[in-house]
Amino acid sequence: MEENKKHRNCYEQEEYERTMMQKEIILQKLRERGCRITRQRQMLLDVILEESCSCCKEIYYRASKVDPGIGAATVYRMVNTLEEIGAISRKNMYRIACGMECTVEDACTISLDDDTVHHLSAQKWNSVILEGLKACGYASNQKIRSVVVRPCVGKG
Repeated sequence: MEENKKHRNCYEQEEYERTMMQKEIILQKLRERGCRITRQRQMLLDVILEESCSCCKEIYYRASKVDPGIGAATVYRMVNTLEEIGAISRKNMYRIACGMECTVEDACTISLDDDTVHHLSAQKWNSVILEGLKACGYASNQKIRSVVVRPCVGKG
């Protein structure tokens, strides 16, 4: 039982570090675009990175719990800006997007029921999906254009 707790704590720490790395990369892209990094923009980015929001209204609802003074227009502008710089994709449920050309080393973390944890690069994750599609007869010589993963609503 103690070993499971150690694995879970290690996983949570790695998730936190990955999220902080993503946040810094996005903030840098915003700065390069000439955007001021306001407290509200940072908070909205935290909400998007930490939650699996399916629409701007959900982001607004969660953000307004943190800052009741935030306006819906602020949320929509931030989401549009993040989409313009390629940080998020509306097709990807407002989760941080990682394309085929992505070189992120820890793009995907897979936890198995025996507490085994695998960290896959974006390229490795793409390869795993493609091989699985081929093995199941869903693909032959095609390449993956995109993958949309919706969050589970049940217990994981």
